[in-house]
Amino acid sequence: MMDDDRKGRRMGKGRKFSKPRRKVCIYCADHNDYVDYKDVTRLQKYVTDTGKILPRRATGMCAKHQRRLCTAIKRAREIALLPFSAR
Repeated sequence: MMDDDRKGRRMGKGRKFSKPRRKVCIYCADHNDYVDYKDVTRLQKYVTDTGKILPRRATGMCAKHQRRLCTAIKRAREIALLPFSAR
């Protein structure tokens, strides 16, 4: 009985799983070191609907630009260009 159930199914032998490609830091690709806190449309891409800053593994940024992005978002929040949280 057990062999009859397995006849129709394919066992996943030989399947190779590859890692997903690492995202490229857009600031490094543009050779741009300055993360502008006044560029609200670009900063909003890295903030969730609840107002949290996305982590580096989600944004694909390098460590240097992720730190600069965080300070730019916090600076934009302080001068009310970005909301602290969505209501």
